[in-house]
Amino acid sequence: MDTNKTILEMIKGKLVVSCQALPEEPLHSPFIMGRMSYAAYLGGASGIRANSVADIHEIKKSVDLPIIGIIKQVYDGSDVFITPTMKEVDALCQEGVDMIAMDATDRIRPDGSTISDVFPQIKKKYKNQLFMADCSTYEEAVTAVELGFDCVGTTLCGYTEATKDKSLPNFELAEKLVTTLSIPIIAEGGISTPEELKRLFDLGIYSAVVGSIITRPMEITKRFVKAIQ
Repeated sequence: MDTNKTILEMIKGKLVVSCQALPEEPLHSPFIMGRMSYAAYLGGASGIRANSVADIHEIKKSVDLPIIGIIKQVYDGSDVFITPTMKEVDALCQEGVDMIAMDATDRIRPDGSTISDVFPQIKKKYKNQLFMADCSTYEEAVTAVELGFDCVGTTLCGYTEATKDKSLPNFELAEKLVTTLSIPIIAEGGISTPEELKRLFDLGIYSAVVGSIITRPMEITKRFVKAIQ
């Protein structure tokens, strides 16, 4: 069986857990993310989404699950920071990640290009690599399909200027993508309860990524504290 098809089949109808901690967060450490991924695996996760080559390398030692890899890199003058340039794609491919997710919004990238400009070059260079399009709108998802992405995520809905007022998770967007697009739709962003997750799968999504509510104790604590202030 085709390796890429196998990877996609492994997360079909299943939960992917995002194990990430940014430098300013107390759990920022490849070792801790490795343990976090193992905990997610023991809990039944069928895939891991991870940030940085160091974290991914460590996570591979802990679990034998498909990994959706990203590199968050901020560049001056651009709002695009999830795997924004070929440099980050090169690093993830060199590490050997199962799937690479990248910002596929219509925003201008660090070098002044758009996703429509850069992705054909990336796909040509890495023909056999799986790519996930992190989108914020329906139109961006349509463009991602046309460009040849292997799956579309709702990852950036609510996190761009155009979608900042959207309530999350965006069930309406997920349903529209599922009913009109031909490639796997991965729900991601703002999924906070098992009930929300179940509703998204009932709408027909292929897979889902849940992060903060499982793996970011500082943010979870803040939510509880805010409720009683």
